[in-house]
Amino acid sequence: MILIIGGFAQGKLHYVEQHYVQREDRQEVPVLDGTLRLASDSKITWATESAVETMPGKQTEQPTGRQTAGPQVIVNHLHRYIREQLRQGTDPEAMIANFYKEYPDCILICDEIGNGIVPMEAEERTYRERTGRILEGLAAQADEVVRVGMRNRTED
Repeated sequence: MILIIGGFAQGKLHYVEQHYVQREDRQEVPVLDGTLRLASDSKITWATESAVETMPGKQTEQPTGRQTAGPQVIVNHLHRYIREQLRQGTDPEAMIANFYKEYPDCILICDEIGNGIVPMEAEERTYRERTGRILEGLAAQADEVVRVGMRNRTED
């Protein structure tokens, strides 16, 4: 697993496309958006047709059931998925762990959301705390962790 973190609109998905996506073998790599839902049996179900983003050399069809397009899956906006699971009262940690077991070569992209002023709303504080804890756990398991920022954007 590769974990990519960084601020809002810092080019994280572009960075992944430039540095990690396997293009030489023309293998399609699905890019899942944070609007996806991961069923408890780790199978991917799709929230909307926009769940798969169109990128050159990537899968653009709407898949169903278990993803079998290749060994690599990119999950963009992981923080949105975590927020939605918390709103639904489900356990995002367990669902992400199941997803990782099924797709160990995944690339997870998440915004850094813990900076700035501490929010007044308890729900927002809980969301930030849980997301931070999840990212700590994923970073400990990841083969590589990259923090994308302005420096990365100017190097490309």
